[in-house]
Amino acid sequence: MPMAPYLLPPQAKDWYCPACGLTDQTNDPRIAVPLHPCPKLRGLMTPMLAKGTAGKIELHEREDYIGDELVQLDPEQGRPVMSMVITRDAGTDARIYVPTATGSVKE
Repeated sequence: MPMAPYLLPPQAKDWYCPACGLTDQTNDPRIAVPLHPCPKLRGLMTPMLAKGTAGKIELHEREDYIGDELVQLDPEQGRPVMSMVITRDAGTDARIYVPTATGSVKE
């Protein structure tokens, strides 16, 4: 009778936010990078870094004309946010906040 493959339990992974210092621990392999509403980055959903990884997070304001577009706003200053850049030991990642699409139906 063949043996069933031995499945190892998921390993717990420790995370931290370089902006506010929040820590978390996950053991769900479906979570690639946990997010949290960071109080230091004005409540924007911010990715956490693996414990032991040095890094920083910066917000970049939109500098182009907005008009009537629906954009992500900085909750404190009301200014539009274009991106969040995460710089860490092994490279750079970015979260881009694109305007929300809108439409209308006319008869």
